[in-house]
Amino acid sequence: MNLRPSETLTEEQVKKGLRNVIFDGLASEAMVTFTGGAFLVAIAIHLGATNFQLGLLAALPTFSSIFQLVSIWLVRRFNNRRAVSVIGNFMARFPLLVIGILPLMFSAGTTVQVLIFTLFFHYFFGSVAGASWNSWMKDLVPENRLGSYFSHRSRLTQILSVALSLLLAALLDYVKLHYPEKEIVAYAIMFLVGGALGMLGLWALAKTPEPKSYLTNENFIKLFKKPLKDINFRNLLIFHSFWAFSLNLATPFFSVYMLKTIGLPLSYIISLGIVTQISSIAAIKMWGKFADKYSNKTIIKIAAPLYIACILAWAFTGMPTVKFFSLLLLVLIHIGSGISTAGINIALSNISLKLASKNEAIVYLTSQNMIVALFSTFAPMIGGLMADFFSTHEFTWNLQWKSATGITELHVITLKGWNFFFVMGGLLALCSLRFLNPVREKGEVRKERAIIYMKAKLRANIRLHTFKNMVRNTLTPVRLFSLPQKKH
Repeated sequence: MNLRPSETLTEEQVKKGLRNVIFDGLASEAMVTFTGGAFLVAIAIHLGATNFQLGLLAALPTFSSIFQLVSIWLVRRFNNRRAVSVIGNFMARFPLLVIGILPLMFSAGTTVQVLIFTLFFHYFFGSVAGASWNSWMKDLVPENRLGSYFSHRSRLTQILSVALSLLLAALLDYVKLHYPEKEIVAYAIMFLVGGALGMLGLWALAKTPEPKSYLTNENFIKLFKKPLKDINFRNLLIFHSFWAFSLNLATPFFSVYMLKTIGLPLSYIISLGIVTQISSIAAIKMWGKFADKYSNKTIIKIAAPLYIACILAWAFTGMPTVKFFSLLLLVLIHIGSGISTAGINIALSNISLKLASKNEAIVYLTSQNMIVALFSTFAPMIGGLMADFFSTHEFTWNLQWKSATGITELHVITLKGWNFFFVMGGLLALCSLRFLNPVREKGEVRKERAIIYMKAKLRANIRLHTFKNMVRNTLTPVRLFSLPQKKH
């Protein structure tokens, strides 16, 4: 297959390429669903992973981002982002097949150490491929459609993830109930299927055209100084780094907390994850349109406080003595998280693409990924190391009401173990928003003005939907009674 870039692309080639990118996105999302997220945490716990090993697993995807330097060297050496991305993704997805084969070939199965070692190569080559992919997409996707296109792509991938997660959760629960000795085999099959689907997406990605890029031959060190000398992009780097550290101190351990501390079944955790995805699917199209209209920075300012509130709310999930109220609070948290992260993720991705220099986008984006990766890597590792310390410490806040009939005690909050990280992560994320203010983006609109318009738009959509239903309900009987009567 010819992987060479093209001097110019026709409109039809761009449209076909964008369809292929969506197909690869669907296949990649299926691969991640089979081999990552709550399922990966469940596998690691099943294999006896320690808190530090769980933190290391959470840190691997971001830690490997520092190797994106390899991608820049390859792109500058061969000036072919498509080849680097396709070959890198092949090398990244092959280790998933290896993880799936090991338990089936050897009776001893696999260990946490083998899992971490093999996944390192998966994330390493994925980072190499990802850096060139980001630069490739910046030139392929029209700038005025960045928000709407990637929100549409994310919406489709999340719908697929929801369906697959439901199916896999049901199958795993069935295996655990009826064939517990085959649980590791089930996980192995999941990795095999996930790896195969990843390879299928790679086929579509290889057919996606690439507009030729023109890179400078400057010294590596001078090249990487450019994003740091760009004041506006540097401000974005500072905000993104602090934001990533704050979130990764807490968010990687949500599944661990639900499994080990609250004691929820895996099917419950997957279902809550699906609630998040459904909320994200419902909101992401709206966020994409508003990002194109009001700027990505405005969207972050609106969505980030909601997500921070959701992180802080995790500290209260252990408060209710009745299980039903804990589950209700978790559902509300996951709904809010889905709505907010849909806007934050699409806005962060798009603002990075917009502020990056066109001719040196790969350098700008790779510098950002590497710096953010360092902060994102240290956070879960610190969390994993400190988890044992906080597991032996507890902070309890109770309110007492004394009356003639006796004493009534109201339990407000208990901080223990992971709950400390949830509070710290939320407060640090709140502080990090101060670093967003100096970032400047073309077309930026004040947050208050955007919120007023968004509320008006939502009310108008609700009224329009209600009016259509009323018209439909009114006209339906008229149409039925106006039918000509049969003559006997």
